[in-house]
Amino acid sequence: MLQFHQLMAEKILQCTPNFSEGRRLQVVDEIVEAISGIPQAMLLDRSSSADHNRSVLTFAGPPDAVIAAAFAATRRASQLIDLTKHQGEHPRIGATDVIPFTPLVGTTMEDCIHVARTTANRVGTELRIPVYLYEKAATQPHRKNLASIRRSEYEGICESIASDPKRAPDFGPRDIGTAGATAIGARNPLIAFNVYLTTSDIEIARKIARKIRYSSGGMPNVKALGMLVEERAQVSMNLTDYTRTPVHQVVQKILLEAAGHGVSIHHSEVVGLLPKAALVDSSQWHLKPDEAMNRILETRLSSASTRNRAMG
Repeated sequence: MLQFHQLMAEKILQCTPNFSEGRRLQVVDEIVEAISGIPQAMLLDRSSSADHNRSVLTFAGPPDAVIAAAFAATRRASQLIDLTKHQGEHPRIGATDVIPFTPLVGTTMEDCIHVARTTANRVGTELRIPVYLYEKAATQPHRKNLASIRRSEYEGICESIASDPKRAPDFGPRDIGTAGATAIGARNPLIAFNVYLTTSDIEIARKIARKIRYSSGGMPNVKALGMLVEERAQVSMNLTDYTRTPVHQVVQKILLEAAGHGVSIHHSEVVGLLPKAALVDSSQWHLKPDEAMNRILETRLSSASTRNRAMG
């Protein structure tokens, strides 16, 4: 097999949109079709959770293809997902809840910022969906943190978007429909990582999340919430810089905190894909080896590129 960088000689960006639907998989199929219908947009992964009522899709391609695919997916989601009827464990503000862009090959963070703002302008103007820019693409300091934008969720934005200046979107109208709002940004690679505990007590998961997340005085580069998923307590996390706070250190901290509550870790999962370096730096004891290898971003992108070349 050719090396990853030999296959990817052109500029490639990654996009990992999250959609507020994880139960009606036919709806997710239609969103996937919208992405796959864009030439050069390579779908790398899809993951859905019924309890979270949320799906995460990962695709990559040249900047123009990624913009087109992100727009097509957002448009289809706005037609199929009604936030007034949505319920799930995960916080959300829109049918297409968040669209992050990440540099992969031959691209920079500046490229991602440009792509994020271009996509945001198109979504706001053509689809009439309020858009908030976040992380590196943010135009306002209080919107750098996605959690700040998503605070009070869809229902809160409905109440305040027209009257609160802090809720005025970067693009789109100051009114909100059934598709809700969307956060669009540029960021470094993020690992979405969930740990399930040997208990159904959600309060234990919430206490552990409070201990480990940075905003509560915990570990740097860790965002965490306690949830109940499939009748098991879950610590749901975003690890925003695995080079500074590796996966295995987070797992060890959770083990320690869980022991204090008389429980342990039942199993863990990666949502979406993660960089190869994250596995190199972490003990594979914490992840099933076969599953871990299948979750590597570079491996999946290389396979997708090979398939595209064979079809072409």
